[in-house]
Amino acid sequence: MIRSLWIARTGMDAHQTQLDVITNNLANVSTNGFKRARAVFEDLLYQTMRQP
Repeated sequence: MIRSLWIARTGMDAHQTQLDVITNNLANVSTNGFKRARAVFEDLLYQTMRQP
């Protein structure tokens, strides 16, 4: 059961990060020189395999 709670928590953290990025982009859309941010999520296994 603890593993399932950890999976749920990490999923909610990812969604919260995405919402934070979108909110920041919307808040600064009319600011001169502002460039949008993007949240990029990758699989941890893929990151580990990609490292030399």
